[in-house]
Amino acid sequence: MQAAERGAAANTLAAYRHDLEDVGSFLKAKGADLVTAQPDDLRAYLSSLKDAGMSARTQARRLSCLRQFYRFLFTEQIRQDDPALGLDSPKAGRPLPKYLSESQVKALLNAAADKAKEGPKGVRLLCLVELLYASGMRVSELVGLPWASAARDQESLLVTGKGGKERLVPLGAPARNALDAWRKERAELLGRAESRWLFPGTGGKCLDRSDFWLELKELAVVAKIPPAKVSPHVLRHSFASHLLAHGADLRAVQMLLGHADITTTQIYTHVLEDRLKSLVSKHHPLSKK
Repeated sequence: MQAAERGAAANTLAAYRHDLEDVGSFLKAKGADLVTAQPDDLRAYLSSLKDAGMSARTQARRLSCLRQFYRFLFTEQIRQDDPALGLDSPKAGRPLPKYLSESQVKALLNAAADKAKEGPKGVRLLCLVELLYASGMRVSELVGLPWASAARDQESLLVTGKGGKERLVPLGAPARNALDAWRKERAELLGRAESRWLFPGTGGKCLDRSDFWLELKELAVVAKIPPAKVSPHVLRHSFASHLLAHGADLRAVQMLLGHADITTTQIYTHVLEDRLKSLVSKHHPLSKK
């Protein structure tokens, strides 16, 4: 159902599968069953997550999986009740997104530009980093870009996000230049061979996101940034935070990020405090008094 009706991504399907297998193992050890579990069985499972020290966010994700699973069983009349209806959600504060300063991003891009002088792998890395910071794409969207989306020079890319939803993301000159350099390098590397991916990997697949993650960590070391502070998602956060800091509209950032709900985008409003203070002091009619 998740795959056919909701168009869930492969990573989402894998996460749901892992969560349900974990619940199933717990219930089996208690003499219960996933399909016939009762509310007390599920409460015991959620309590075990808390006792194991799992974060409230992870607990909430597991609970969401359970709710969707049992709602499905009820809708399909496999069960006559929904045991997950009365389960309480864990209380969790929303953590602020981690992001790099503009100077850190500049250092990262400079390091990538130096790597590009060393050969094809460096050219690809520069293109990946430039595209990620220029567009705010998710890493799965980035490495999964089809060749057709970037076969010619253009000012925007068509990106397929969660649930198969498509959006256009504009590209600035640095990203387009890096992409053009990679197109030429890619053509030489592939020769007569063909690949449907902009960033080909092994076995006919696209570049593995974990490979890019490792390359990004190594690049952080060269740029003298603690590797723990750098990841593809941190660059996505940096893209959104920097846009808002320079006056971008929240709704526009929502569209660029591919968020279905603007409340998801509102986690970035932490960067607006200083700017809002500046705007009030500069433009409020009583500010000069």
